[in-house]
Amino acid sequence: AHRQQRIGGSQRTVSARAALDSYFQLSRTQEPATGPVPRLERSHIARDSHEHSSDETIEVNDSDSSTSAEEEEAVEAAAPLLPSAQETPPAASSGDIKSHLWRSAVLSVFRGGTPLKKLESSVPVALLDEEEGDTCAICFEQWTNAGDHRLSALRCGHLFGYTCIERWLKGQAGKCPQCNKKAKRSDIVILYARTLKALDTSEQERMKSSLEKEQLLRRQAELESAQSRLQLQVLTDECSKLRKQVQELKALVAQHNVSASQQPGSSRNCLPGSLPSSQSQRKYHLEKVFVVSQTGNCRVMAYCDSLSCLVVSQPSPQSTFIPGCGVKMMSVANLKSSQYIPIHSKQIRGLAFGSRADGLLLSAALDNTLKLTSLATNTVVQTYNAGRPVWSCCWCLDDTNYIYAGLVNGSIMIYDLRDTNSHVQELVPQKSRCPMVSLSYLPRMASASLPYGGILAGTLEGACFWEQKAGNSYRPHHLPLEPGGCIDIQTEISTRHCLATYRPSKNNPCVRCVMMELTCSPLTEASEDVVCSSNPVQTFSAGPTCKLLTKNAIFQSPEEDGSVFVCAGDEASNSALLWDAGSGSLLQKLQADLPVLGICPLEVNQTHLLATLTEKTVKIYKWQ
Repeated sequence: AHRQQRIGGSQRTVSARAALDSYFQLSRTQEPATGPVPRLERSHIARDSHEHSSDETIEVNDSDSSTSAEEEEAVEAAAPLLPSAQETPPAASSGDIKSHLWRSAVLSVFRGGTPLKKLESSVPVALLDEEEGDTCAICFEQWTNAGDHRLSALRCGHLFGYTCIERWLKGQAGKCPQCNKKAKRSDIVILYARTLKALDTSEQERMKSSLEKEQLLRRQAELESAQSRLQLQVLTDECSKLRKQVQELKALVAQHNVSASQQPGSSRNCLPGSLPSSQSQRKYHLEKVFVVSQTGNCRVMAYCDSLSCLVVSQPSPQSTFIPGCGVKMMSVANLKSSQYIPIHSKQIRGLAFGSRADGLLLSAALDNTLKLTSLATNTVVQTYNAGRPVWSCCWCLDDTNYIYAGLVNGSIMIYDLRDTNSHVQELVPQKSRCPMVSLSYLPRMASASLPYGGILAGTLEGACFWEQKAGNSYRPHHLPLEPGGCIDIQTEISTRHCLATYRPSKNNPCVRCVMMELTCSPLTEASEDVVCSSNPVQTFSAGPTCKLLTKNAIFQSPEEDGSVFVCAGDEASNSALLWDAGSGSLLQKLQADLPVLGICPLEVNQTHLLATLTEKTVKIYKWQ
């Protein structure tokens, strides 16, 4: 046997080709072997070692692309039938040269090619790497953090090795291998990451979604709870009002029974439960004098029961720096004056407190505005522009969300505190358009004379009771007052009485205060509508002078025996006159330095007080 030197590429001699052909013919006649046969695609056959033979040498490598598919199938079918690669081949003879040459070629495949076990084990590893997300989708090899095969990405977000995706975009139609979105070479972005691992946040997202749902349900539950508490508060207040009305009705019934048994022939000239004889032993005594304004021009005052605070209107004490008008606060509990609160730009004509516990002061002025001032912060919290000068104001005692303003033309503007823009309704005067000098609200209550609620409006020429119907509608009832000369109308809520003050006239040369009982009667027997009216009960006379619009008072006796007091200012004597409304007798004369402009009864810590207002001072009297 002689040695033949290899010269580049794969070499096949004629004898070797004939030997392979003869063997292929032999293998086609044999039956295929049972069991799995690995498919060797593009077998890398290289044989670097040389065989000691007497004839020729065969070498097969990657450059041999001329091997036919028929030969590859023959090799696959013949590989399991060959002896083990570890067996020693027999010595070459001249008669068995073809068999020896074929065995040498097949052994070179198993020595230089990929072993079967290695091929089988590489498949699951590649799949596992692909599943873990650290392999290139083109070559199925792991990418690196440096070098040519470093981690890169396209705009679509898919990851590849840099060299692989670069070659792919060169040879293909410019699309991503995974999603087929358009891509180009400039879209390749190198990712500087040592390791890339996607965290499983599905459980976290699920818990976050559950948390958001729970928070939403909790907010809904809190909202429902707040609404339920509000409804409970409203129902509790309504129950308290009804309970109070029942108690008042019982008291009225008991009082009526007692008066009927004691005075069966009594007339309307005397109220039931007149003052006892011991009443003359207790009087009002001066307790404190407050100087409100040295320059004067104080007009009205009001008392806040929840804060025990008396407020008095006055011009600004420093008109140069703070022009306009405001109120001065006075503590009735310790009888000390407090600070000044600027509110309006012109004179204040009306002040009123409602039944609210937050101490909101309602004020009306000639600057065409109606304002709400918080005494807790000493600031104006709401302003309504009425368009005309406002002469009077009051609160709705059945619903504290509503307030009323009496204008200079006789109209009544109704405002809702929940609507901060403008009025919600206007009550137009039925007859004359005189200024609305007084406004009072009568709440609904169990009263035999007038159980309905509404607004008692007084002008310079008469009075009208606006009955409040369902749906916030109002029905006017004109009261039979004396024509002209009415300067003030005040009410006593519990007994349903009102006090009308008249100027002197040709027929009556003195100031007169007429106490009237408000009544109602059905319009027809089959109708539910009623006609409200007033009946004079008692008349009180004062001096012959009346140039100012005073605010008089009608209130329950401090003795709490059911009797009623009437107190009115007398300009002729610069005093306040106190009468017993039951008997009509003058009980006391409270002297002042100037004409009395306003009177306000107070009660603090079971102590009954009476405040009188002049242009400059406020006097506090104590019942004792």
